Parts: sequence; C-alpha cells; structure tokens
Amino acid sequence: MPSQKALIRRPSPRLSEGLVTHIERTPVDAALALEQWETYAETLREHGWETVETEPADDCPDGVFIEDTVVMFRNVALIARPGAESRRPETAAVEETLARLGCSVNWVWEPGTLDGGDVLKVGDTIYVGRGGRTNAAGVQQLRAAFEPLGARVVAVPLSKVLHLKTAVTALPDSTVIGYPPLVENPTVFPRHLPVPEESGAHVVLLGGGKLLMAASAPKSAELFTDLGYQPVAVDISEFEKLEGCVTCLSVRLRDLYA
Repeated sequence: MPSQKALIRRPSPRLSEGLVTHIERTPVDAALALEQWETYAETLREHGWETVETEPADDCPDGVFIEDTVVMFRNVALIARPGAESRRPETAAVEETLARLGCSVNWVWEPGTLDGGDVLKVGDTIYVGRGGRTNAAGVQQLRAAFEPLGARVVAVPLSKVLHLKTAVTALPDSTVIGYPPLVENPTVFPRHLPVPEESGAHVVLLGGGKLLMAASAPKSAELFTDLGYQPVAVDISEFEKLEGCVTCLSVRLRDLYA
C-alpha cells in the first residue's frame, strides 16, 4: 500500500521576513498565518494524510516552505541545497526526520543548488526548473540521484517565476496545469491545460480525485469540478504574500517502504 505521510513545519515567528523575488512585499499577519497553517495541516489529516511535524526552524523565516528542502523519488530523499544561502540551515532537521522514517538519504553538494519547489514529478518523469534557485550543477546531481532508479529528468528554463511549481503542477491524469502568463514553454509538457488564475495552477493530489488548492482560485476550482475532480480549498493568503502556495507547505511521502 502507498504511504500517506506529509512532512510539515510550523511557521517561524520571523515569517514576515521571508524572501520575496517576483512580487512586491506586503505586510504578513503572523497570527493569521499560524491559523492558516494549522487549518492546512488539519485538512491533510481529514483526507487521510498522517502529518509528520519536523523540528521548528524559528530562525529561518522561510522554513515553513518545507517543500524546498528535499526532493523525494520513491523511497529516496535528495536533500536540497537551496539557492538562497539564508535557507540552507532549513535542511538539517528535515534530513533527520526522513532518516527516522527509513528513507535512503542523498545530498546536493556544492556547487550545485536545488530547491524542491523547482521539481514537478509526473509519474516517472521529473521536470526540474532551471532558473534563479536551481543551477545546472543541481540539475546534474538530480539526474545522477534519480535516473538510475528509472526516472526521466527534463530540465525546464525559468525566468518569470521563483520556482517551476509556482508556474505549473499536475492533475491526477498527468495533465500539467498552468497560468498562461507564467508558463514560458507549455510544449515541454505532453498535455497542458491553461487555468484562469495564478494560484489555480497549484494543486496537491489528496487521492480519490480530491485536489487541495488555494481559496484564491475559485474559477480554477470550477474548471476542475467540471473535469470531475473535487477541489478542497484552503485559505493561505498570508503565505501567498511570500510567493508560497499549497505545494510549498508540505512534502508528500507516498512511496515509503513498509
């Protein structure tokens, strides 16, 4: 049976100091962010996911965006080396947690940089954004870690967004969804579906056709409903102010060995 664990980390008290790259900085309500994070975690649990909370990283403003710290393929964890140097202390606690869960742990080494948010897995194909946070050496090390396990790695140039998964994610049938102004080359993907809102491009597959997505994308939710899926909306407005989305706030562990 596939595992259904989700790695999460509670927001730092310094969340409002988090990095922003492609948007204007606006004030973040830390108390509201914590409430939204707690609702996000509870929503995962309500839909069958066991949440595993990693040790807090209170000195790391962006630590709640735990997806950037690791890339999972089957039972193998590739510990990232974030492109932003200030985020590199975030990885140690994640590595410890994954080792306790029985994962085989590998690392991205200097001069490579890799953010987990740049990696989109669709079946055994791994798309990796090559842009501001992930460099060529990081892509090469991702290939070295996962291609021997049967993965096909496809590099995707980025310039308009922070991470690849800021622009695109995928539906359960492997159709890649994206907001057209931010998708630089949709022909990279065998099947691509435009969505009407930027945050509508971000979904987490909960299982059974259920899609965890931001409450800020009601038109996209209607589109997914028309396609036969069941959107599950959560308000993550405070994290969106820091270029965060529903995928950033957890690492879904679907293939841990029993």
